[in-house]
Amino acid sequence: MTTAEAHHDAIIIGAGICGTYMLHKLRLLGMDATVLERGEGPGGTWYWNRYPGARFDSESYSYGFSFSDEILQEWDWSEHFAAQPETLRYVNFVVDKLGLRQHMQFDCNVASARFDDGGNRWHVSLTDGRTLTCTFLFTAIGMLSAATMPRIDGVESFQGQSFHTYYAPQQPVEWEGKRVAVIGTGATGVQVIGAIAPKVAELAVYQRRPNWCAPLNNGPISATEMADIKASYDDIFAKCRSTPNGFLHGPVRKDLAEVPQAERQAFWNALYASPGFGVWLGNYRDVLINPEANAEFSAFIADKIRSRVHDPEVAEKLIPKDHGFGTRRVPMETRYYEAYNLPHVQLVDVNDTPIERITPEGIETSDGVRAFDIIVYATGFDAITGAFDRIGFEGKDGATLREHWRDEPMTYLGVQVAGFPNLFTLAGPQAASVATNFPPAIETAVEWAADLVAYVKEHNIERVETTPAAEQEWFDEVKSVYDMSLLTQTRSWFTGYNSNVDDRNRLRHVIYLGGAPAYRERLAKVAQEGYPGFVFH
Repeated sequence: MTTAEAHHDAIIIGAGICGTYMLHKLRLLGMDATVLERGEGPGGTWYWNRYPGARFDSESYSYGFSFSDEILQEWDWSEHFAAQPETLRYVNFVVDKLGLRQHMQFDCNVASARFDDGGNRWHVSLTDGRTLTCTFLFTAIGMLSAATMPRIDGVESFQGQSFHTYYAPQQPVEWEGKRVAVIGTGATGVQVIGAIAPKVAELAVYQRRPNWCAPLNNGPISATEMADIKASYDDIFAKCRSTPNGFLHGPVRKDLAEVPQAERQAFWNALYASPGFGVWLGNYRDVLINPEANAEFSAFIADKIRSRVHDPEVAEKLIPKDHGFGTRRVPMETRYYEAYNLPHVQLVDVNDTPIERITPEGIETSDGVRAFDIIVYATGFDAITGAFDRIGFEGKDGATLREHWRDEPMTYLGVQVAGFPNLFTLAGPQAASVATNFPPAIETAVEWAADLVAYVKEHNIERVETTPAAEQEWFDEVKSVYDMSLLTQTRSWFTGYNSNVDDRNRLRHVIYLGGAPAYRERLAKVAQEGYPGFVFH
């Protein structure tokens, strides 16, 4: 690569849903833009997460890009909630349809990015020794892309096959006849367990903290259904734009107390039998706000779990006691609870028998050593800010993003950080995309960022940066909404917790809870008023 080829108008880090669309928009602006992707191809989340059971929990047709009617009409989804291989094919289809692959560089692991204050350039260093420069730097690195391993001694000593779900092997794993351990029962673990339980010889599930789960109720999409979906895309995306979380499911505009007992029970049974997030996001409006209403619905779900798990003791261990339904992200499952009815599946509560170490043969708890052929670590992510922390971002005067966010992430509108000019943190902390249906929210953020870049180009501006005052104002606004939701009263990645990471066992204001419509309105207002909160040079 020559020196001339090493400079670009814009560099985008990440070739997932976000990076793909950002590249497309910048190319439409006539900019020399490139994507740096650490994987061997595009896809982001759907490139890496190849574990059994990985699939959408939002409807396929609400997850895809909405900006191109041609793409919408050409692509057929096979299931209401598509599995990872199909979604990866979809992303590749979009990349090739838009002619973007030639502008993507793969096997590029970004080590650091440093802003040159005098030259108004970002210097992006890769682990292969190369350094590229750009005027504008966009991060599309994912909110759940910094996988975390558990803090257990001896992880490297295990002689069988082991992997974190995020780094599941590209080649299919042979599960049949194997003794398998899964550590973790979050959204990923729930999908894995339901998928492999019927296949393996033995399965031990090591659970620290149960989650409230609900059935996905997935099914195939017939040709007739797909034709109807294609004819209804305008209505589908209009519905997504109207709901607080950008999904097809929005709250019922009634409080629980307004509804007779028999009617609410019938409605809840219908919700439980319906596909997708309706059971979480399509409930009575106060179920996620009012503790009494939440407790009543949680009791309803607890009874559903008891009805599906034959062993009463196991059922009780699978029912959360420290938080109510929906106050953490709800894992959507397929025959997850039925897995515990199989004679070769055992639930191990690590609160009763803690894991002491991983041994060459398997897992040692306070009860002794159990041998395994495969260990799956479904132990989650250093969510939202973790992927940023793993890249050495350095702004003006040597300030680092890691230090700037040491106590709390601070952004303006979730898209820029004071002291880091020309850096756009797409899908970063305190943007609406973190707590909503990802692609529609990403389209909002990308289109807004592209409009800002177009404004910059039109006015011959070389540099755009936010101010500490604007950053503080946005942080205060984000923080002010936290007391209105039960989600913020629970320890989860939504509220910045991860016990496998230093300094992640406390509340952090990492997400915007005001809802997608309010966020869109705020972005539009800022643009209409000439971008207050930003300084242009």
